[in-house]
Amino acid sequence: MRNFKETSIIPSPRSWMGTVLAEVRRTPLFPLTVFVPLVFLLEQALPEARTWLFLLSVAAIVPLAALLSRATESVAAKTGDAVGGLLNATLGNLTELVISLAALQAGQYLLVKASIAGAIVTNTLFMLGGAFLVGGLKHHLQEFNRVNARFQASLLFLATIAILVPSLVGEVDQAPAAAFSQRLSLGLAVLLIAVYALGMLFSLRTHRELFASAGHAGIDEKPWPLPVGVAVLIVVTLLVALVSEIFVGSVQVAAQHLGMTPAFVGFIVVALVGGAAEMTSAFSAARANRLDLSVGIALGSAAQIALFVAPVLVLVSYFIGPEPMSLQFWPGAVAMMLIATMAATLLSNGGRAAWYAGVMALAVYGIFALTLFLLPPGAGQ
Repeated sequence: MRNFKETSIIPSPRSWMGTVLAEVRRTPLFPLTVFVPLVFLLEQALPEARTWLFLLSVAAIVPLAALLSRATESVAAKTGDAVGGLLNATLGNLTELVISLAALQAGQYLLVKASIAGAIVTNTLFMLGGAFLVGGLKHHLQEFNRVNARFQASLLFLATIAILVPSLVGEVDQAPAAAFSQRLSLGLAVLLIAVYALGMLFSLRTHRELFASAGHAGIDEKPWPLPVGVAVLIVVTLLVALVSEIFVGSVQVAAQHLGMTPAFVGFIVVALVGGAAEMTSAFSAARANRLDLSVGIALGSAAQIALFVAPVLVLVSYFIGPEPMSLQFWPGAVAMMLIATMAATLLSNGGRAAWYAGVMALAVYGIFALTLFLLPPGAGQ
C-alpha cells in the first residue's frame, strides 16, 4: 500500500494547492488576483460606486484571463494533439466570450459588437505589432511560418466579408431590410461556424504538417496536472462570469465619469483586458525568438473571434438577449476590421519581420484608438 501511494499518478489536494501557489508566485499577472475578492466586497458594500467597480473589475479580469489561458493550455497538453488543439482553439478566447455574454444578457449590443470588432483589431494590430516590436528590438530579423499566417489571415478576411454584407444591407433604413439583415446574420453565423469547424479539421488533421511549427502552447512551461487544470478552468470561468456581470453593470456610468463611451470601452478596454494573457505569451515568445508562436497566437485568436465567438453570440442572443442580435456593425468598425485584416495580410506575407513593422502596426492601432476616444460612433448605430 505504501508503494501505491508513492507512485500514484493522482495528485493530492495539497499538491494541487502547491502547484497553483507556485504558479502564482512565478507569474507576474497572477498576484493581481487580490482584486477579485475586492471587487466582490465593494459590490456588496458600495454598489453605487460604479467607477470604482469598473476599475476593480478590469483589474480582476486580467489575472483571471491569465489563469484561464494557463489552465486551458494545461488541459490541452494532457489530452493529446488533436483534442488539445481543439480545446485551445475553442477556449482560447473564453474570457472575451464570457464578457460578451454578460453584456448580451444586459442588452448592451453596442458594447458586444464593439468588443468583437475591438478584439479582432487588437489581435491583428496591437498584439501582432507588439510582438514584432518586442522581438525585433532583441533580434535583427525574425522568421515565421508563412503558410499558417496566410491561412489565418484568409479566414479573418472571409469573416470580415461576412460581417460587411449585413452591415451594408442595414444602411437601408427600412423595416424589411432590417428583418432581412437579421435573417441573413443568422444564416451567416451558421456558415461561419461550419467554416471554423472545417478549418480546424484542415489544420489539426488533414494538413497538420503545414502548421507543425506554429501553435498555442506555452513557452517551455510544465503543464499542470489534469485535475488541477480542469478544476482551475471551471472555477476561474465562474469567477470571470461573476466579475463580468459587475463590469457590464458599471460600464455605462463609469464610462461617462471617465470621459469614455461603451463603444470605446468595448473596442479598446475589453479587448486589451481580455487578451492580456495571450499578449503576454505572444510578447514572451517573440522575445525568445519564437515569432512563429506569436503570429499563430495573434492571427489565430483574431480568426477565432470572427469565425466562432461572433457567430455564437448571434445564436445565443435568440435565447438570452432582449432581442436577436445581428452582424450589422457601424461603418467605422467595419472599415477598421477591413484595414486591420489587410494590414495583417501585408505584414505576414513575407514570412519575416523586423521591429519597424511592429511600429507601423501599432501606429495604425493608435489611430483607431484615438479616433474612437475623440469621436466615437453614435450609440444608436
